[in-house]
Amino acid sequence: MTKNTNGKKVAVIVGATSKWQSDGRNTKLAHGKELDDSTMPVGARWGVGGAIAQKFAKEGFFVVLTTRTAPNASALAEAIRQQGGDCTIVELDLSQQESVAAAFATIRSDAGDPDVLIYNAGYLEGRDLPPDQELLEYIPIEMFDTAQHIASRGPFLVAREVLPAMRKKGEGSFFFSNNAKSLRGKKRYTGESLYYPRVMMRTLSQVLTEEYSEFGVHVANVVIDGTIDSPGTRALPRVQNQPDLVINPVKIAEAFYYLHTQDKSCWTHELQLTPYPAKPSY
Repeated sequence: MTKNTNGKKVAVIVGATSKWQSDGRNTKLAHGKELDDSTMPVGARWGVGGAIAQKFAKEGFFVVLTTRTAPNASALAEAIRQQGGDCTIVELDLSQQESVAAAFATIRSDAGDPDVLIYNAGYLEGRDLPPDQELLEYIPIEMFDTAQHIASRGPFLVAREVLPAMRKKGEGSFFFSNNAKSLRGKKRYTGESLYYPRVMMRTLSQVLTEEYSEFGVHVANVVIDGTIDSPGTRALPRVQNQPDLVINPVKIAEAFYYLHTQDKSCWTHELQLTPYPAKPSY
């Protein structure tokens, strides 16, 4: 692990890569192969997590990229270093409490206590179910358990690792990267993930806001209300037919940085980002 030898402030991106990156799981599921991302802007190649990581690195943070397997983030880490930033990769499996604890022990030891934590973990459970299995009765328990681990139990475990130090220091940012399914329960359609538990992620954000704001910790839920540009999504026919409905991840990253730099007298606790031709979800 590369250490934070210059004493920079620390930004941890949980889920720094994208399932829609050129060799991502969803890209392979949707297109049946890896894609060439050489013509993609570097800021968009790894979706929201990658764009946020690059943004905070450019702003002088030591960035910790967490991912289940280190090779998944190696290209992103190299891009950040080529841009003059400092970063490291830490493996983290959100379904395993021991992995979460070990990852943050490493982060505290080699990088320092996080000043910013952005929870951007995603999953594709449910997307591969066939069209005649949209109803809840067809969803395997294992699929539901994974969704719960990533959207509910995982952020709870991460919060327990990060918030005590932020509380004692009297400052810090803990932000959730969420989606429109967090606003209300909706039917899962063919090709969609099992996103019911995202409502719990939003609720956790609201609870942590009430519990930790008075200690100087800024908590916010960011609702990314639309399709995010990345190699896998850009190649979808519906995106090619309606490119204005795609959200630029670089601009999403700027929104997260804006939240972090807000004055304490006027914090935002929920931010919804919707492309201009679309009606906001509710």
